[in-house]
Amino acid sequence: MRWLLVLWDIDFTLINAGGVGTHLYRMVFRDMFGTELPGAADMAGRTDRAIVLDTLARAGIPEPRQHLDQFLARLAALAPTGHELAVQHSRALPGAAAALDALAALAPSRDGGRTIGGPRPESPVPGRDGAGDGATDVCVVQSVLTGNVRRMAEIKLGAVGLDVHLDLEAGAYGDSHEVRSDLVHLARGNAARRYGRSFAGPATVLVGDTPLDVAAARATGARAVAVATGGTSADKLAESGADAVLPDLTDTPSVLTAILGGPYP
Repeated sequence: MRWLLVLWDIDFTLINAGGVGTHLYRMVFRDMFGTELPGAADMAGRTDRAIVLDTLARAGIPEPRQHLDQFLARLAALAPTGHELAVQHSRALPGAAAALDALAALAPSRDGGRTIGGPRPESPVPGRDGAGDGATDVCVVQSVLTGNVRRMAEIKLGAVGLDVHLDLEAGAYGDSHEVRSDLVHLARGNAARRYGRSFAGPATVLVGDTPLDVAAARATGARAVAVATGGTSADKLAESGADAVLPDLTDTPSVLTAILGGPYP
């Protein structure tokens, strides 16, 4: 049985959050410093820890690091407001739900079912008996590797119904580390403890829309599947060293082939 840990980026890979993150940054900044935020730093592919530090520095706040934890805590505390905004303004990107559903058919089962959370290594993978075509049975754990703080990740995914097949305990979030590649190690450790399996090297697959997603995969020996649904072209993503590049997630068989590393129905 081959096990894979698939770590999805959220913003502009699975969803378009409709500017919810920037709006909440402005709310927190106004609450903490009593003035309007001049502008948020570039968010694409970065963690909230890094974005907050850069944003505060650009706004002229002295010693921004001393305000970092408070800013992140207040950001997480705004999750109810963020949920309301996400329900109004966010949308799942085309093909995202179908891709998650298709990989969920390969998920480890618990208590004889196909719910996330407890691996049953002896459980068969539907439609993959390995007979006749040289295919290897595969078991897929899906989670996230995102720059969002965890509470914001939860509300963004929940607002558009994309949290059903994701084991969020096995992922990593932007309130843990500033550097995205550090999150890969954290997610692998979380997944290993939950499933009793190593997800070293190419047993981890990152799916994201920026060169920083690809760089995090390359720095940690993971495979990188890049999706040109954000602000980076397919050509630029290919140049960044992605193992596979997709225009979007609408072709489910192509998504499975890119993520699983082989043709799967």
